[in-house]
Amino acid sequence: MIEKMKFLSIIGPKGDIDRVVEQYLSRYEIQLENALSELKTVVNLRPFLEINPYKAELQAAEALMETCRDKLPEKASMKLGIEEAVAVVRELDGQLRSLTEEKEALEKEADTIRTSMDNVIPFANLNYDLKDLMKFKYVKFRFGRMPRDYYEKFMTYVYNTIDTVVYRCQEEADYIWIVYFVPQTLCDKIDAIYASLHFERFFLPDEYDGTPVEATHVLEARLSAIYDKIRALDRQAAHAVRSRREELAAAAEKLRTYSSNFDVRKLAACTKQDDHTFYILCGWMSESDAAAFRKEVAQDENTFCFVEENHDNIFSKPPTKLKNPRLFKPFEMFIRMYGLPAYEEIDPTMLLGLTYSFLFGFMFGDVGQGLCLLLGGFLLYRAKKLNLAAIISCCGFFSTIFGFLFGSVFGFETILEPIWLHPKTAMTQLPFIGNLNTVFVVAVAMGMFIILMTMVCNVINSLRTHDVEKAWFDTNGVAGIVFYGALAATVFLYMSGHALPATALLVVMFVIPLLIIFFKEPLTALVEKHAKVLPEEKGMFFVQGFFELFEVCLSYFSNTLSFVRVGAFAVSHAAMMEVVLMLAGAEAGGSPNWLVIVLGNLFVCGMEGLIVGIQVLRLEYYELFSRFYKGTGREFKPYHRKDA
Repeated sequence: MIEKMKFLSIIGPKGDIDRVVEQYLSRYEIQLENALSELKTVVNLRPFLEINPYKAELQAAEALMETCRDKLPEKASMKLGIEEAVAVVRELDGQLRSLTEEKEALEKEADTIRTSMDNVIPFANLNYDLKDLMKFKYVKFRFGRMPRDYYEKFMTYVYNTIDTVVYRCQEEADYIWIVYFVPQTLCDKIDAIYASLHFERFFLPDEYDGTPVEATHVLEARLSAIYDKIRALDRQAAHAVRSRREELAAAAEKLRTYSSNFDVRKLAACTKQDDHTFYILCGWMSESDAAAFRKEVAQDENTFCFVEENHDNIFSKPPTKLKNPRLFKPFEMFIRMYGLPAYEEIDPTMLLGLTYSFLFGFMFGDVGQGLCLLLGGFLLYRAKKLNLAAIISCCGFFSTIFGFLFGSVFGFETILEPIWLHPKTAMTQLPFIGNLNTVFVVAVAMGMFIILMTMVCNVINSLRTHDVEKAWFDTNGVAGIVFYGALAATVFLYMSGHALPATALLVVMFVIPLLIIFFKEPLTALVEKHAKVLPEEKGMFFVQGFFELFEVCLSYFSNTLSFVRVGAFAVSHAAMMEVVLMLAGAEAGGSPNWLVIVLGNLFVCGMEGLIVGIQVLRLEYYELFSRFYKGTGREFKPYHRKDA
């Protein structure tokens, strides 16, 4: 069912909007509309231009909560005022900002030390005090690396011919790290020779004590001390937040509420009268909530509420708020997949729930497997609240009922006597056709009844929207109901041996509805008193109408035959279980292989259950919904949910 909606306009002094939102609207479900768009006939309207003052604090609170998300309570146990909430967040944020700045300074210092370590480690083999090297007066030194192949050529062909001393340090796959010494007077010339051999120079700052190894140990100790300070700051920050997590959760909740309430201004409008400025809020509320809200604000002298009864004066369409019994609520999932009903449409949830479960049970009739689906779906729904699990449970209930009707328990058809028939063996003698499986006949008859029911739904929907053509002259309108109903009655009379009344019904009730469907456009123009009843190109109208009528008759036939699959799956289910029992040796009269029976039942239950579920959904969407349902509604989305 679709809840009745009311369009409300709420007016009050501009400075009072926060109180009204907090005191009233936060406790009711209302879908706010843009007042500037809805109230186009009202003059002197302007938007709110205020900036949300709680946004920065809310973002800070959310960031603080991320640092201890697993330690926070599910719901705040204490209440704070908005000023207290802002103070808590600002105090914690300032404390953590100070710790963060200190941590960033330490991390920057740690990066510098790591860079120094990276620079000196390649020269760890140099067993000489680095500060002493820096004091050389007449000898220059150079730290760096040279490609391995150039280093070997240098040592073989050049080294003994120039005045230099090379100290080899660490080796890599492609490079050799070295320190070379040259006289001060020859340094430019020899530096040029080294450069020509692709020597890459590294500059070590005057900050190391002792040998490179000793300097590395000193730097490691300094780095470890910095890391200890960083970890201490992290613990201090975590403790600061955890120690006040209750306050933080309460503050975040309060800020979230106030920020959401403040954002109502985006949809509000302002108007000025004399020296006073008023806000205007408008939106949709359910009929029951609207009555309770109006009764509550009637005692508030600063708040005025008006209900617009004439929907023609409203620019937005009423939103759709579904309200179905708890048993059918899970089936709303299928409705949302197709599209929510428009406000004036019939809500097909209950129809879908009944027909889906019934057809599934007919196609999957087995007591044992049905009980498994019933209990399994129920337990899964209780544990996970999955709508699909609840649907499976409902389908399992109907499967169990049809299992008793078919006398099938986990594929065994000898344990229970069928209340109705065995799907695979039951046959019916029909005139003009001969022997036909009974479940096929029942499936087609059931399909014809469902199609007629959807046509009635289409007539109701069309009358609600004042669509004359679809209500009276369309394929799924009154003319279609008369034609298809007469077709169903004729078939029934012929099959039951009453040929004479069937022929009379065929002549009278077939021709007239088909003519009405053929001339539906001129008849609609006539009823609506249009100036032009028939189109100018009458020849094309008759040709097009003939082929459309042929397509209509063909669609009636194909749509009816589409329900044969319902009976076909009922028969195939029995046949598949017969194969399982045959593989298990149960039909031979001996002791069956219970492992094969269990695995076979699991396979059939899983695979065929999935296929049947998809096939039934296809029937719902293509054979039922396509006749009467558009699904063009927009969902009711209140800006604020009621408190639990």
